Amino acid sequence: MMPRIAAVLIALGLLSVGPTIRLSAQSLRVPYETFTLPNGLQVILHEDHSVPVGADNNGSTTEDRTNYYEDGPANALALMLYLDSDRMGFLLPEITPEKVELQRGVVENERRQSYENRPYGLADENILKRLYPSNHPYNWPVIGSMTDLEAATIEDVRRFFQTYYTPNNATVAIAGDIAPREARRLAERYFGDIPRGPAVTRTPPPAVRLDADVYATLEDRVQLPRVYHAWHTVKAFADDDATLDVVANVLAGGRSSRLYRRLVYDLQIATDVVAFQDGGRIDGKFELSATARPGHDLAELHRVIAEEVKKLADEGPTPREVERAQNGFEAQFLSRLERVGGFGGKADQLNLYNYFVGTPDYFQKDLDRYRRVTRAAVQRAVRTYLVAPHRVVLSVVPQGKPELAVKAGATP
Repeated sequence: MMPRIAAVLIALGLLSVGPTIRLSAQSLRVPYETFTLPNGLQVILHEDHSVPVGADNNGSTTEDRTNYYEDGPANALALMLYLDSDRMGFLLPEITPEKVELQRGVVENERRQSYENRPYGLADENILKRLYPSNHPYNWPVIGSMTDLEAATIEDVRRFFQTYYTPNNATVAIAGDIAPREARRLAERYFGDIPRGPAVTRTPPPAVRLDADVYATLEDRVQLPRVYHAWHTVKAFADDDATLDVVANVLAGGRSSRLYRRLVYDLQIATDVVAFQDGGRIDGKFELSATARPGHDLAELHRVIAEEVKKLADEGPTPREVERAQNGFEAQFLSRLERVGGFGGKADQLNLYNYFVGTPDYFQKDLDRYRRVTRAAVQRAVRTYLVAPHRVVLSVVPQGKPELAVKAGATP
């Protein structure tokens, strides 16, 4: 599978004054400085004395990377760096058989809660294994299968940790009420002696495309059937990534969107509809789903979805649809910049940009991706990614009611 990068996010802040985001019609800049320790650890510093934060910590893993973050008062910076460096440099001796078994049970319970015991929880897993071949790193969900979890050994855990949780495979972003010189001294003090790990080789798998439409049915413990459409698209920050975000908004972004109006309001055959572009480091997918109202089968929804996608490809969006989507994305973008820590805060974004595009200095370029989207670009993206190529159509139906599923070859 593709290697993952471990990223530590440390966000600090106390209530003070002084703007740290420079925004105008021409430019948006989040000032930062960066340096690399001799062991390969890259450190990003962002000084912000304007935003207060509380204390929090969390972490997440995607198909591409693992990240941790800690929010806390400025006088706890040394402690937080000590704790993070202790995890990176000295966790290995603490990985014991007893602790592995304990965490195996925790992760298995997380999987049950998010997959087996959650309505429609197995849908994404079924989509992924049909979009990607078995040797592709996006073929399975991040948490793995129960078989994977049961088969994992302590040697597997240690080997994974030794390979990826290393300073030369990580970036630390420190943002908030800091003095950059002191933050650098502390980073060198706590992380500088951790030895460099093995070089991590990243060899992306070849591009994957479907040779034909794939239809599948999953019987689940649900009351209402739901249909999913999924297409291969582009990776994160690729040229059409932002355009496909706008496509998703036009089709299903709120109650005024095309599919919501048609399926939920006008025809009243669906209870909800969702669409999104999901770009990863090596590939992306566009997913669209709708849940049928009682008394309706998925063939009806499938037909209307196909009609609306084709209509958007043939006629393009209205100027108002594009403008509304752009305004929404810009509002979300600027809202995130008001936060220093947590998921989506400035520390997280600095690290995310550095990982995906190779530089933390991507705020303005990211915003411009959405500002540049045109009606013609939306129309072209729909034709290129949602009409011409093949797709996965997954029907999730109540147990014992396979007749509610979309039949193979049912494309209008």
